[in-house]
Amino acid sequence: MNNNFKIDKSWNIFLDRDGVINKKLKDNYVKNWSEFEFIKGSLDAISTLSNIFNKIIIVTNQRGIGRGLMSDNDLFLIHKKMINVIDKNQGRIDGIYYCSDISDSSKFRKPNTGMGIKAKNDFPSIDFKTSIMIGDSLSDMIFGKSLGMKCFMINNIMINENIDMKFKSLYECSNFLENNFKY
Repeated sequence: MNNNFKIDKSWNIFLDRDGVINKKLKDNYVKNWSEFEFIKGSLDAISTLSNIFNKIIIVTNQRGIGRGLMSDNDLFLIHKKMINVIDKNQGRIDGIYYCSDISDSSKFRKPNTGMGIKAKNDFPSIDFKTSIMIGDSLSDMIFGKSLGMKCFMINNIMINENIDMKFKSLYECSNFLENNFKY
């Protein structure tokens, strides 16, 4: 992808959560709010993205629920508090979709596209061709590419044909996107 593209208010952002918005726990899951820690700059980044994009959607695999390490309600409480903090920092999240399935064959588990299709059903204005997936794993990139999105990798040295651009952080990515916004 060339770096000279221009985005406008009709574009949408899909964000992975762990490793993009909050710190990923090594060999573990964020099971409660006390384990949730925003990555430095991610709140500012979401605030910036909120001024640029039509919809901001989180799509997150949450296998810890399927493994019985946490409940759907535990995840709901984490997301409720996360959104409150994002709101207080002039950001917004329009939708959160998660998959608690253990099996990789689940149509909702990234890299499969079920969460994206569900988001489009809930928000018909979403056009995947004018959407960007921002994630930190190959499954995020395959998810985005399978739906026709641009795919931006965060904080990962991986090189793959599914990656359009790479950034050190969501904050760095938001600065790039702000500089390419067409007012």
